[in-house]
Amino acid sequence: MNFAWNRFWLLVVALSLGAAPLRAARSVAEWEKFDFARQRLASDEIRDLPLGDLKKLRGILFGRHGRIFDEKFIQDYLNTRPWYRRDARYRVEQLNAVERANMDAIKEAEWRRHSRIVPGDLKFYRNKILTKAQLGQPSLAEVRIMRAEIEAIHGKRFDDEPWLQSFFDERYWYHPAPRYNPAALSAAERQNLALLMALEKQLRRVQLAPGDMGRFQNQPIDAAMLRGLGLYELRLLRNEIYARRGRRFRTDWIQSYFGAQPWFKPLPDFREPLLSPLEKQNRDLIVQYENRIHENLGREAIKPKLLQSLFLEDARKLRNEIYARRGRAFKDPWLRGYFGSFDWYKANPRFRESQLSAIERRNAKLIFDYEKQAVSLLNQVAA
Repeated sequence: MNFAWNRFWLLVVALSLGAAPLRAARSVAEWEKFDFARQRLASDEIRDLPLGDLKKLRGILFGRHGRIFDEKFIQDYLNTRPWYRRDARYRVEQLNAVERANMDAIKEAEWRRHSRIVPGDLKFYRNKILTKAQLGQPSLAEVRIMRAEIEAIHGKRFDDEPWLQSFFDERYWYHPAPRYNPAALSAAERQNLALLMALEKQLRRVQLAPGDMGRFQNQPIDAAMLRGLGLYELRLLRNEIYARRGRRFRTDWIQSYFGAQPWFKPLPDFREPLLSPLEKQNRDLIVQYENRIHENLGREAIKPKLLQSLFLEDARKLRNEIYARRGRAFKDPWLRGYFGSFDWYKANPRFRESQLSAIERRNAKLIFDYEKQAVSLLNQVAA
């Protein structure tokens, strides 16, 4: 009785002072009756909700369309709701403008409750500089996604990394641009991108990564710096030496990659840029290291340590390299273009997996098992 009386007088005082009346917080059960497709959320209605309740709101909004979540907490909640009907055909395009605006409000409220920055939060840092402390101890998959998220906000596509492209295709806020412009990144975003790239290298325990060759135009690299990199990354590093000098590439996947880099300033034609003796030395060292890995795929057992530093898609490229060496014809357009850009690749329509040696089969299985583990880790990343 005293509680009710005190609340009454608080309301009277608030009204006498011209303040808006206090709005009672809805329960999750009440939110299930809210029409997220037609009614706009008021941010103050959800600002103080616990993080778990905010996730359930997100589940309700998407669950009305039958979305199936990888995020266990949300999926477990939806599985208990009598109105929820799983729909494997769900597509993010089903959301209307009101639902997307409501998702913005929910995501902002979630961000304010996060103890550290996670994937999905980078839209709130377009003009804010991140610190390592704010990131906490993220997984490698989270760091890679957050790094890509900065560019995805501006519409970048990730066709050379289908797992990333698939991830962003499922985000309600993602709108791929016909032509991504890296100059659209703010100064804060560029600084945040550099921080995440440095953290990514630290987690992978690698010294070099694509994008670093600007530091080595006037100093040599050594083989130890290349440890832990996959063939795809080595090929990018090798070509980056030319790209830093403005070379235009006739190979689509290479031109697409460098065309999305903010530092890339292409020459007006396809003439070969002049490299310094030191740049040629670095190029030759990378080529030698690259060739050694390529040849060893059929001669030596892969060490698990090599795979531990690779992203999912790089591991897939490495596995397909084993098949490409034997001439496998690829149905996937990107793989077909990727391997077709190398002089050593000759498509053989008669290829059979039985043609692989015992070492090649072992290496392919080892990589495939690693890919399954990598997929599992990716599924743990909250949307």
